[in-house]
Amino acid sequence: MISLSGPRRSLWGGARRRKRMSQQPQRPVPKHVLSRRGAISFSSSSSLFGAPDPRQLSERRGAISYDSSDQTALYIRMLGACVIFKQLFSRDVRVRSRVGFEPERRGSHPYLPIDFRILHSQPEPAGPASARKIRRLLSFQRYLHSSRSCRGSAPQNPLHILDHDYTGQAKCMLERVGSWNFDIFLFDRLTNGNSLINLTFHLFNQYGLIELFQLDMVKLHRFLVMVQEDYHQQNPYHNAVHAADVTQAMYCYLREPKLSKSLTSCDILLGLLAAATHDLDHPGVNQPFLIKTNHYLAALYRNTSVLENHHWRSAVGLLRESGLFSHLPTEDGLNMERQLGSLILATDISRQNEYLLKFREHLDKEDLCLGNAGHRHFVLQMALKCADICNPCRPWELSKQWSEKVTQEFFHQGDVEKKHKLEVSPLCDSQTNSVGKIQIGFMTYVVEPLFAEWARFSDTRLTQTMLGYLGLNKAGWSGLLQEQAGAGEGTGTAAPAEDTNSKVLPQGSEES
Repeated sequence: MISLSGPRRSLWGGARRRKRMSQQPQRPVPKHVLSRRGAISFSSSSSLFGAPDPRQLSERRGAISYDSSDQTALYIRMLGACVIFKQLFSRDVRVRSRVGFEPERRGSHPYLPIDFRILHSQPEPAGPASARKIRRLLSFQRYLHSSRSCRGSAPQNPLHILDHDYTGQAKCMLERVGSWNFDIFLFDRLTNGNSLINLTFHLFNQYGLIELFQLDMVKLHRFLVMVQEDYHQQNPYHNAVHAADVTQAMYCYLREPKLSKSLTSCDILLGLLAAATHDLDHPGVNQPFLIKTNHYLAALYRNTSVLENHHWRSAVGLLRESGLFSHLPTEDGLNMERQLGSLILATDISRQNEYLLKFREHLDKEDLCLGNAGHRHFVLQMALKCADICNPCRPWELSKQWSEKVTQEFFHQGDVEKKHKLEVSPLCDSQTNSVGKIQIGFMTYVVEPLFAEWARFSDTRLTQTMLGYLGLNKAGWSGLLQEQAGAGEGTGTAAPAEDTNSKVLPQGSEES
């Protein structure tokens, strides 16, 4: 008898195993598995359902995960997983439906072929292969982290659900989250790009909102993960870091004596939610751009507060999808959604004068009564407006970074408009504008009037600090412009011409 050994025996054994497997009846995939928002888990110890078609996977509401502990997920055998993963990872397998609203087609456009998902994406720079691998590895780790968070697995210690993600430095920063010098860029790096999730959850826990409103912590965490993921990280300015910065500023305002003594827990909950979601799914362009390109959002909202309406409806869609308020009475939940919309719609910069005049009128008459629910809500609107445009009131090293980022977003929109032979929006032409000129105009005509009235309402140490930084930053930009003008004269080159429309701010810029 011939003895099989070595490679031949291995091949023969593998053939017999494959034959036995092919004779086994195919196990159908349970319907509850396909319909759940679970994960696709690659596990060699799993039951074999067979590798599904990637097109079928794209219809599921899940994300890719390597965690084999999720026993109710759809399992794919490790054999050939690398090939399958390459196919799946290049696709967006998560398709989310917003309950109660017609699904909005992101990045689609009936007339102008512009994909807003990649509008601000930058090509990967040429460099050492090792550096590129590191960047991809970090991105992959962040993707896995967010996917596991989306799956909503129960934490070991629910009272400190995010402790596993905090480093010691991030914890120390959260201990002084009420400081106006809070560096959100550093905090975002320390939390591996999850600043919005960690900051907002920390504030909810600090105010006791989780226990007070009996919020499910898994649903809350899942909601915050979805919120952060729905911000376009490729946007230079309107991204999740901006949302976290606005949320931190809103927290500072909520701690002001007049507000802290008067606001209810519901007011605080709405204020933090509005700050975290006020620019949700921002495409990185302003309202005039959407209107003149006949974007479907402009038609949907009839050219009125287009971006703000979209941010609000997107936030409501995530609230309903996560079921965060599903345990509340229906009327209470709808009322909270309406109030959330009222706060987000107040960030429309085209209505700046309307809110400012109303605020000034109340202050002149001294009839603001914070015992009145309507007056408290109006003050929350003004606080959110201040938080949204407070970048010029931050320390110079933070304010300058924000100014450069928003200008980069403006100029990129201008480049797209030129490419498609559209009229260039004000402040978006890099040939006639500069960071300093845009910021000085913005501070003079938008920020200073608003914060002057806020100082009348709440004349505190924080307010004086903000006004002090505002003056210093304005002087700093003026000095830089003078240096640039001097350098231009010395080299014989002219500085960019002054924009005659510097007073006009495009809707959906850094304020919306």
